[in-house]
Amino acid sequence: MTTPTPPAAPPATAAPTTPTAPAGAPKRLGNGELRAMVAKVLADNAGTELTPRTIAATLNRSSGAVGNACKVLADRGEAEVASTSPLAYRATATTASAAAPTITPAPPRTPRPKTPKTPTGTPSAAPTPAPAPAGAGGSAAGAAGVVTGPVKRPNGMDYHPRLLSGMPDVTALRRLRDAGVAALLYGPPGTGKTSVVEAAFPDCITVQGDGDTVVADFVGDYTKTPDGEFVFVHGPLVRAMRDGVPLFIDDATLIPPTVLAVVYPAMDGRRQIVIKANGGEVVDAAPGFYVVAGHNPGVHGAVLTDALASRFSVQVQVSSDYELADQLGVDKKAVRVARNLATRQERGEVGWAPQLRELLAFKKIAAVLGTDAAAGNLVGIAPEEDRATVAAVVRDAFGRTVTPLALGARITPKP
Repeated sequence: MTTPTPPAAPPATAAPTTPTAPAGAPKRLGNGELRAMVAKVLADNAGTELTPRTIAATLNRSSGAVGNACKVLADRGEAEVASTSPLAYRATATTASAAAPTITPAPPRTPRPKTPKTPTGTPSAAPTPAPAPAGAGGSAAGAAGVVTGPVKRPNGMDYHPRLLSGMPDVTALRRLRDAGVAALLYGPPGTGKTSVVEAAFPDCITVQGDGDTVVADFVGDYTKTPDGEFVFVHGPLVRAMRDGVPLFIDDATLIPPTVLAVVYPAMDGRRQIVIKANGGEVVDAAPGFYVVAGHNPGVHGAVLTDALASRFSVQVQVSSDYELADQLGVDKKAVRVARNLATRQERGEVGWAPQLRELLAFKKIAAVLGTDAAAGNLVGIAPEEDRATVAAVVRDAFGRTVTPLALGARITPKP
């Protein structure tokens, strides 16, 4: 798509030392204020099912942040999930009490006091700082304890946590966010990288990377309004920084390195970016901003550069949970096929093995078209160079030869 050429920029002036929000931008809220605003919208529309997107449009706020506020209200019993597809919420008897009639602006930041000196010139002992609020990095769940059961994703589906270094992966990611340690999840497509990120950070904003991703896809670009004017619309990176929510860069290694570099200043000690396309606008990251990325090593064109790897201090391999596939009722023979091919893949004998996504699809196809059709589809979706091996493994597991799904002869109506 061709980007309209913005109008000529005015003569350059000295950049302000403190960035100013563009006209119409929502003000930054204090702790709990967005939740109170969401509760008020629900209470004012008692009996009506509202999606986070609808509430976000009413409040002019990020739908991800609003979704997180809705979840917290539901967990507290101050709202309820009215439907899961689409995910919608409804007021309860206690919602009105959670709604603030007026919103008090967040108190201004005060400079950190200097450490007093003793008469001898030696710094006196600094006072013990107060404990950080729950999820100092913006993740209340980070300090709330270990996740013990399934976690509801924004799409309403349950995510079943897996162990990572002795703790549930959802808990581990939230604690990494609180500590400001960026995480890179890598593994084949369909293993659940996106699922765990959405479970850990329901308020995250996602950028889907590919070879055509450009800087404007992160920071924003000029858009023509109905009256013919050009306005700068901020992108997902800016929204995540201002809202203090995680940014998930999916398939990050498919993005050209020169483009991905726009995120690096926001990740390091600067926590700031400069938008050159918008007159050198300076954007600072609010507390809670965090970057997590996904990487599919086997995908053509995916390159993990040294610059990218060095920004992600934690790199976690994600593989399919075949035990979960069993628990979710996937045909045991199909799971056996997947395990067999995964073992061969590790040995370098084949380049492909079904992951959890393919096994869940197998279950759905079998329910509609039958087991033979689902088994034949496993053969059909395998890469051509691996198809003979996959067909042999499927034949051994199911005890019969199956072929990829294909249309047959035309159906002739009977006279």
